[in-house]
Amino acid sequence: MTTANAILLIVCPDVAGIVASLSSFVLQHDGNLVDVDFHTDREQKLFLGRLEWSLASFALNRQDLQSALATLCDPYNGRWQLHFSDTPQRIALFVSKQDHCLLDLLHRTTFKDIPNAEIVVVISNHHGLQAKVQAHGQISGIPFHVLTITKENKAQIEADQLALLKEYNVDLLVLAKYMQILSPTFLSTFPNTINIHHSFLPAFVGAKPYHQAHARGVKIIGATAHFATVELDAGPIIEQEVVRVSHRDSVDDLVRKGKDVERTVLGRAVRLHLLRRVLTYGNKTVVFA
Repeated sequence: MTTANAILLIVCPDVAGIVASLSSFVLQHDGNLVDVDFHTDREQKLFLGRLEWSLASFALNRQDLQSALATLCDPYNGRWQLHFSDTPQRIALFVSKQDHCLLDLLHRTTFKDIPNAEIVVVISNHHGLQAKVQAHGQISGIPFHVLTITKENKAQIEADQLALLKEYNVDLLVLAKYMQILSPTFLSTFPNTINIHHSFLPAFVGAKPYHQAHARGVKIIGATAHFATVELDAGPIIEQEVVRVSHRDSVDDLVRKGKDVERTVLGRAVRLHLLRRVLTYGNKTVVFA
């Protein structure tokens, strides 16, 4: 039986002695550090860190650990998060018509590539992918909801979507090729949202980036997974990848190659986030991979 680990993420003003203080805290309570990573942003004078330690012999229970870390970390005048590796995480997928990212994430969660994670609901603005999710659901029983969205009903549909996220107790929303722009109201209510954009941002934002890339004659295309924010395709970047293309490639070739990159990049980003290896600050991220 695998022992659970505690994971501490912290970002705060950089001062001397933080690493020693955090490491000593774990040691003093009979903890065994299994992964430690730190970064200093010298321009912003910020310290960013991740500590993971085994709870097998740790002297504090989880509730007391939370209180003890508050005493330790609050004086650093930053923000910190405590997570546990055995805490189940519930994912919702928003989809439209394309299935490649949806099917990849269904596969990853079913075969535990993403540990302690479960897709609990799929919400779409089209019926087309319902049969594929229901076929997968014979194993996992994933419900599929269709909420057709128009300019006239957008506010009501988003309210219905948020109600479903609450009903299914969702921790993370993944936009798996959901070809709609979420409103500021939605994102302020549910900010823990990851999007996949089919270009190597900041190039070719918005619609039809492969057409833009083909018209520009680029030699590489890519995909970007990022946290969704009010500004379109401008949220903190989690993961990116590129693939080479040439003058011989048509738009369809770019789309085909791009889909391969998109599913890989989105899968990596979701996994990194759920493993608590992504720390945001401002509009940037540190990824402790």
